[in-house]
Amino acid sequence: MAKLKYYYDKESLSFRPVKSIWYSGISGVVLFLLSTILFGVLALFILLNTETLNTPKELLQAREIENLKFQYELLNKKLENIEEVMANVVDRDNNLYRVYFEASPIPDEMRKMGFGGVNRYNELEGYDNSKLIINTTKRLEVLTKQVVVQSRSLEELESIAKNKEDLLMSMPSIQPIHKNDLKRMASGFGYRRDPFTKKRRFHQGMDFTAPRGTPVYASGDGVIGRADNRASGYGKHVRIDHGFGYVSLYAHLSKYNVKRRQKVKRGEIIGYVGSTGRSVGPHLHYEIFKDGKRVNPLNYYSGNLTAEEFDIMLNLASQENQSMD
Repeated sequence: MAKLKYYYDKESLSFRPVKSIWYSGISGVVLFLLSTILFGVLALFILLNTETLNTPKELLQAREIENLKFQYELLNKKLENIEEVMANVVDRDNNLYRVYFEASPIPDEMRKMGFGGVNRYNELEGYDNSKLIINTTKRLEVLTKQVVVQSRSLEELESIAKNKEDLLMSMPSIQPIHKNDLKRMASGFGYRRDPFTKKRRFHQGMDFTAPRGTPVYASGDGVIGRADNRASGYGKHVRIDHGFGYVSLYAHLSKYNVKRRQKVKRGEIIGYVGSTGRSVGPHLHYEIFKDGKRVNPLNYYSGNLTAEEFDIMLNLASQENQSMD
């Protein structure tokens, strides 16, 4: 039997039983259920949007993100070391190697060219760690660019070094007769007295007196351009094309030891001293051409002379005496 509920009636000053209505109880239950559901949905929404409650998959993803962030930070520290090494390589390249080989330094703008202006990293923006990712990506791309430029620079320097080596071997840099005969140097480059006219004229080479048949040596690597007696005044003579704009000439020979288009090496015998052509006695007339112009051969004797031997030749060459041709 259901319990009766009473309420106090002030008018009659007595307790009266409460009349229960069935639908009022149902409405209470419905209201309770709705409020419970609403509260549950709100609580679930709050929990899903905070770190208080995460699914196992979300927890795994969070750990992976933290691990990737840690790896990016390690990568950036390694990039700092690589950037220091690259900066050292760039400094040596510009201020040592390229200076030594007389090559222009590569501007820093060229080494990092192509990384300014337009935003290249739009697709990496909008994430929690976008700044870290963009910074790492940019540093990697700059380093990649620097490595490419440096690689090309080293290839250029290798080519320059090879040309320098060829130039040093080809340049006419030794005297054309044995250095034991240096004191036989009779006339140098410059104004001298002509042995035939006795007038002062410009002597365009150097004369070395030596017995007929004394060996004459190539002063540098090259190819025989001429070996004939068809040039006025030179008699039997040899011309060597050394490349790089250099040509050497050996005149008044008694005979040849080479022929046209033959390759020769520095120090190789190319002929023998004589007195053919316009000559007053057995001697070698030696000339050097640079880019088609005659230059003083004395400036190119750097191959195997000591300082004392060079001084002897310098003193003899500076005397304004009579030439031999």
